[in-house]
Amino acid sequence: MKKNTIFKGIATALITPLDETGINYAQFGKLIDWQIAEGIDALVICGTTGEASTLNDEEHREAIAFAVQYAAGRVPIIAGTGSNDTEYAIDLTRCACEAGADAMLVVTPYYNKATQKGLIKMFTQIADQSTKPIILYNVPSRTGVNIEPATYEVLAEHENIVGIKEANGNISKIVETMARIRGKLDLYSGNDDQIVPLMALGGVGCISVLSNIMPAQTREICTRFFNGDIAGSAELQYQLYPLIDTLFCEVNPIPVKAAMAAMGFCKNYLRLPLTEMEDANREKLLSLMRAQGLNV
Repeated sequence: MKKNTIFKGIATALITPLDETGINYAQFGKLIDWQIAEGIDALVICGTTGEASTLNDEEHREAIAFAVQYAAGRVPIIAGTGSNDTEYAIDLTRCACEAGADAMLVVTPYYNKATQKGLIKMFTQIADQSTKPIILYNVPSRTGVNIEPATYEVLAEHENIVGIKEANGNISKIVETMARIRGKLDLYSGNDDQIVPLMALGGVGCISVLSNIMPAQTREICTRFFNGDIAGSAELQYQLYPLIDTLFCEVNPIPVKAAMAAMGFCKNYLRLPLTEMEDANREKLLSLMRAQGLNV
């Protein structure tokens, strides 16, 4: 059973413009407009890059509602609604559904280190309560738990679970997952340095950090691939690799927030325990951005 695809290409895991008073919605709106004008395929709101972990509950809900209303159907809005508290994840998911989000991005429970049985039960309960499709988000480096291929195979049978954002970095495991699910879930790379490899395995795009600063160029990686220009797609991946690598030299979203601030989209403001980028790393990042033609 092939389910509807939420998007094909690049979804930006969007930063949340913050300052000392909270979310700067004027900047948020300008950022959404720019991303759409640059041709991005979808936007993820309140994901890891959006600093969901340090937003309070009211801010989290308001940010999702604002993005839905402001985008006004121009691109799909995917709301980050995961939590290590299943009931809270269900409540956030219901809220995002009511706000009009097109899909949910639900991360594995962090800190709890659930068993695979626990993951199946948790994701199933959230999907049962959602009126919109769900993309599972696997990022074991941050959460301490990995979704195993056999677990994906079980979850793929749920009608509301439609995709995977895979950031485990283990290509062999991803091959096994794709062999097991046989097209029942859409695969998105969760790592900007693996866009082309995962599309070669049948992936349909990426949920990207890089596209915050270079949306059109990041999308071009997918466009070339989908048009059959595999070599051209890979070449662009190679060209952007140094910048991608530097965007992750400190924990995300520290570097991308510095980059976006340098481009004038937001203040370089993060909430503890996140801190501003180290000066030496920031200078390297800005140098690489200039080399790509960005005005910083």
